[in-house]
Amino acid sequence: MHSRIENARRLRRNSTDAERRLWYHLRNRQLDGFRFRRQVPLGGFVADFACIEAGLVIEIDGAQHVDLAHADAERTRRLARAGYRVLRFWNTQVLQETEATLEAILRALHAVDAREGARMAERARVARALLQMSDCMASTRAFFED
Repeated sequence: MHSRIENARRLRRNSTDAERRLWYHLRNRQLDGFRFRRQVPLGGFVADFACIEAGLVIEIDGAQHVDLAHADAERTRRLARAGYRVLRFWNTQVLQETEATLEAILRALHAVDAREGARMAERARVARALLQMSDCMASTRAFFED
């Protein structure tokens, strides 16, 4: 687990132009009061951005992701099982169509009504707890294998 946190810190220090642009608009609850975190360790992955309260993960993909489509799809499936919705944008979309990107994020944030939001939040809470337990078990196993 410690290495994922260090990896998240490294990714924050080495953000892409697209990540910096989007973070400028997401930080400090600027987007309709929703709190976003960046480079968040979630279920064995580091998500580019996450709004935990809304169960939304935002991934910004560069050209290298063309060859990683299968891995990205698996990552999206695992995050969905943990109760997160995943939005993916290309670097060029964020840089060239920033307003449209922000509008798409806002639509996703407001797409869930209050009842569904409560159900999703509970499912996400349980799934996150299970993922944390799984991560902890993997870390413990790795510790004893060294």
